[in-house]
Amino acid sequence: MGSEYFINSQELQDKVASLLPSQGGAGAGFDLSASTQIIPIIDLTESAQGSDVRPDLQTALSHDSITSFNVNNTTTTIISTTGYFRVFGTMSAEEDISTAQVNISISDGTTDKIVLNGKTAVKFTASGIVAPISFDFIVFLGAGDSLKATSGTTYLNIAVTSRQIADISGNLVNP
Repeated sequence: MGSEYFINSQELQDKVASLLPSQGGAGAGFDLSASTQIIPIIDLTESAQGSDVRPDLQTALSHDSITSFNVNNTTTTIISTTGYFRVFGTMSAEEDISTAQVNISISDGTTDKIVLNGKTAVKFTASGIVAPISFDFIVFLGAGDSLKATSGTTYLNIAVTSRQIADISGNLVNP
């Protein structure tokens, strides 16, 4: 049989009171206690929330969960719905693009903010051959926001794929 000890820590009591008001947090004045008896704890949070898919499996790609675009000499809206999205792909060029616009940006309908700028990302070798640049990032889009890809010439290509990983409230979206 284990021994029981009382803990007189105001900091711990305040934390329990803020996290568990129904357990004496409303000022009932209960002391915290500890025991030398081992009690196993089983975390059922994921199952209780209705999602028991491992997080790494939850972010898997599927035919129905991805959207792919090839952007060449135009601006294309990649995502126009709210939530959290994984965005990945490559930027490539057939010639020096130092004067051409190539980027991925978040727009609120009035202002664009560049997330990835191809002018600084695409690298040329000494022979003039372009090394494609891979990208992979997560973006949050609020109400009225959209993600756009811009290629300013036919010599620039952005191959981009997106997948929603969570809704605007952070609830995970299964593939």
